[in-house]
Amino acid sequence: MSFKKLHPLLKESLENAGFETSNAFQKKVLPTLKGGSDAYVIAPKGSGKTTALIIATIHKLRAEAFEDSPRAIITVKDKADALALKDEFERFTKNTDLRVYALYDEYDIEKQKTEVYYGQDIVIATPSRLSKLYFLNGIHLGEVQLFVIKDADYLGRNNAYNHILRLSESVTKCQFLIIADAMNSKIQNYQNNFMSNAHIIK
Repeated sequence: MSFKKLHPLLKESLENAGFETSNAFQKKVLPTLKGGSDAYVIAPKGSGKTTALIIATIHKLRAEAFEDSPRAIITVKDKADALALKDEFERFTKNTDLRVYALYDEYDIEKQKTEVYYGQDIVIATPSRLSKLYFLNGIHLGEVQLFVIKDADYLGRNNAYNHILRLSESVTKCQFLIIADAMNSKIQNYQNNFMSNAHIIK
């Protein structure tokens, strides 16, 4: 897929970062992601999954901030992954006014409530902290357009699977994506819930 069809600010960011065109896997996955379908995106490390996710997210949000509630939620394994993905997103959002926030367990939850309250567009979160903040009425999920489980191989740990299952019931009118190196029984079980009509892209 050509980058010409992307939002102009996103296209500019990609060019500034040295991306001239999508790779073979991205050409396969981006039309589905941009089209709004639920999807399992299954491919080994180094295939370009993260860049495809960033492109699809920024394009979906029209590369601009809007009101206060998050419109994209991306769950990750831990603090390190949250901060790394935030840095990666900011490579491509620095010429936009999109707000990217990392939400993780090793931080004062009252401060997080305040920082989220003042407005975030993309929230990258560990499942446990996102769940806790939500059930404390500290984050509004009613405007979420995209809910992503990234590097979903971790879901067997720390009750993450059940946190996401409960949260998914609060964000029913959105696009769901599960991104992983390989399909496993935990993520496949979501087909019985919110991933019943998902495409499987390998």
